Amino acid sequence: MIDLDRIEAMTMLLSAVDNGSFSAAAREMKVPTSTLTRRIVDLEEFLGTRLITRTTRKLAMTDAGAAYIAAARRIVDEIREQEREAAGEFATVRGMLVISTPIQFGRLHVLPIVNQFLTSHPDIKVRLLQSDQNIDLIDGRADLAIRIGELPNSSMVATRVGSVRPVVCVSPALLEEYGIPRDPEALLKIPSVVFDSPYLSPWRFRVPETNREFALDIHPRLWVTAPDAAVQAAVDGVGATLLLEHDPAAAIDAGQLKIILERYEAQTVPVNIIHVSRNLMPLKLRRFIDFATPRLRDSLAHFGRSATERVPTAR
Repeated sequence: MIDLDRIEAMTMLLSAVDNGSFSAAAREMKVPTSTLTRRIVDLEEFLGTRLITRTTRKLAMTDAGAAYIAAARRIVDEIREQEREAAGEFATVRGMLVISTPIQFGRLHVLPIVNQFLTSHPDIKVRLLQSDQNIDLIDGRADLAIRIGELPNSSMVATRVGSVRPVVCVSPALLEEYGIPRDPEALLKIPSVVFDSPYLSPWRFRVPETNREFALDIHPRLWVTAPDAAVQAAVDGVGATLLLEHDPAAAIDAGQLKIILERYEAQTVPVNIIHVSRNLMPLKLRRFIDFATPRLRDSLAHFGRSATERVPTAR
């Protein structure tokens, strides 16, 4: 049986790992750094192994520490869930809701919905985790995530809210200089900007006659890790870029970018709300899913249409 002192030490250990330092964890838990350090050292002595190593810059988990910390997180999360249930979180719309989203998509489509939700639910707080890398819901202690791209088989519950097209965008000035590409291979003759993304790398296209997809080996002038940077570089004429259509939408509407090669676009990319499958779901999570799902579908309704359903921006 785990005693309360060990649970407290586990909580301190998890806080130190999550915050990256003993001092930051001590501030979060409102205890002296020396107290937190002593409790973690006592835990290591009890286990007979070192769990984390400290350098001047960061904390690092040992192999034994990684396994123990994963188990400790499950134990502490289960205790917190039971505490929330006892406190009425499963019967009342209140508490902290942690939502993971891609950076740009979160800003454009999720944040406005979160703001509306907070207005109508004063006892809810939201932590928005914005990253273009998929965050593990359990390790990241997130309640739900908005995921772009095909989902792996898992125990997660997924709700489809829409889809978006991968589009090639070029500035009018670049088209004037190089001409309009007639097929994807022609992109190899003009400069390009690559957004390093798990759902857009490599650049993929579709043969219209057969629907066969193929990858194009692009050698860009510029690599970026954020879609808004790719949009700005394309607007400035640095090169053509491949993005999901919601990212350059404002620049396209303003005439700063044009979509090309629509006939060759790869399959649309799905957008889903996912959450961990649980027999008992906190009411805050159920309310947010019910609130956000129709609004996200409305927000994405004009995206993801096939080439036959829309008027091409440029030919």
